[in-house]
Amino acid sequence: MSARPTRSTSSIRSPRSIRATLAVTLTGALTLGAAACSAPGGGKGAGAGGDAGASAVVGIAYEPETLSPLLGFGKDGNSKIFDGLLALDADMRLKPALAAALPQVSPDGLTYTYKLRQGVTFSDGKPFGAKDVLFTYRTILDPKTNNASRSELDAIKDVKAVGDDTVVFTLKYPYAPFAQRTVLPIAPEHIAGRQDVNSGPFTTKPVGTGPYLLTGWSKGEKISFKANPTYWGGAPAVKKFTMAIIKDDDVRATRLRAGDLDGAILPPNLAAGFKGDKGRKTHAATTYDYRTVTLPTGNKVTGDTAVRRALDVAVDRQTMVDKILEGAGKPAYGPVPTDSEWFTRGTERTHDLTAARKILDDAGWKPGEDGIRVRNGVRAEFPLWYVAGDKLRQDHALAYASDAKKAGISIKTQAGTWEVIEPRMKQDAVLAGGGSPGDPDFDQYLLLTSSLAGDGFNNMAWYDNPVVDKALQDGRKSGDKATRKAAYDTVQRELAKNPGYTFLTHIDHLYVVNDTWEPLTTQVEPHDHGLAAGPWWNVEDWAPKK
Repeated sequence: MSARPTRSTSSIRSPRSIRATLAVTLTGALTLGAAACSAPGGGKGAGAGGDAGASAVVGIAYEPETLSPLLGFGKDGNSKIFDGLLALDADMRLKPALAAALPQVSPDGLTYTYKLRQGVTFSDGKPFGAKDVLFTYRTILDPKTNNASRSELDAIKDVKAVGDDTVVFTLKYPYAPFAQRTVLPIAPEHIAGRQDVNSGPFTTKPVGTGPYLLTGWSKGEKISFKANPTYWGGAPAVKKFTMAIIKDDDVRATRLRAGDLDGAILPPNLAAGFKGDKGRKTHAATTYDYRTVTLPTGNKVTGDTAVRRALDVAVDRQTMVDKILEGAGKPAYGPVPTDSEWFTRGTERTHDLTAARKILDDAGWKPGEDGIRVRNGVRAEFPLWYVAGDKLRQDHALAYASDAKKAGISIKTQAGTWEVIEPRMKQDAVLAGGGSPGDPDFDQYLLLTSSLAGDGFNNMAWYDNPVVDKALQDGRKSGDKATRKAAYDTVQRELAKNPGYTFLTHIDHLYVVNDTWEPLTTQVEPHDHGLAAGPWWNVEDWAPKK
């Protein structure tokens, strides 16, 4: 789950980000000047009169904390600068990338053998080979490396090379989704291996095998790329690509309307303002992206299971979908979307204020003179933080507080930067986000495992449930799908009985983009959005419309 789309990237993905993948680092309104929102060549985006086939400028809400895959950048694919052994296509199916084919898997599920693509070079001209794969995985698994997502590779027992064209992974247990983990970008051993992995220049000036080369990173403003002319997949037609980092939703919409941007991710109410614009199209992506409220066990109010249960049924999820998302999403009852094959039917929670009040009454939380409940001198009140400038989080927080008040619980919503919020997470609730497509292990393990409580943005609620811990291990270590389904069913039923979070909605991402290129598609997206996802997930394949 990634509260901040920068650090792990989806958010609760890693200790440094609830999806430390591309987590959020900045907050507040960020207004970019003409230079910040313009294409690298100095002109405005293609939709504003620039060279339509040559450049594209898109507005995103978050930026990464690093550009090194050794520290978590691009771990879920689509990094633009790098490639993994495998990649995901438009339908989220695995396809070869730096590997020449999908891996050969042993019958016991413990050995994965990858034949590597030949003739691939890094952007500095040096050849790619097995040594780079070994270096990347071994470095990430090294405890001295500050990679918050190391536990995602826990199944690896050993990785070795057979010649320079074959890599063999040996696993400790038959980790079913292992191949999906190998979309992880590969770093060059000859560069990154000769400097401090945690602080060396490679963290901000990377060299990879991907379709684009980094030309500049003005933190808080933009990340600029140019096409890699020697890319093994063919040189991209979009020669210059810029991601303008615009934290504030309203500012992003204004810049798009002004022509400074060729595309942007927008919340539903702002995307609706472009509906009649013939020069732009809105692209909707279904996602695993959820919004949730962390309920820290260390807080005297949210630490009470009765309060958590009451909030779980007091919240009106469908109204949030209808009013806040304008229908672009669905109610969330846990990290797994209701339309996923992994969702456990019967764990939906009905909005029921009467039931919420009875739960609190039975637990001894009695209404005070102002209607707010009190037990043993403790007032049913707690703060709820959200990231400033994020309208969707703000709207979810306000709606949640309104629903809670009807049950007699007072929630004080507050906006702040992550620098303000992070030190308070053990005691204060946070309107967080997360979600990762694919295997349920990807999100649930980091979100709920008690051993990761307080580990940065992992398990932000300090959730501690031995039944869930065991089920998560069973789901992670079994290669049998039926066994795994039973394990994750157990997790979801336990969350219904003892919720450590109040899950609110799963959100469809909306992107408004100039109708200049083709083909534009979207994938099923993680929480992290805008940088690795969006219609520009495959910008290297775009061509000018004829």
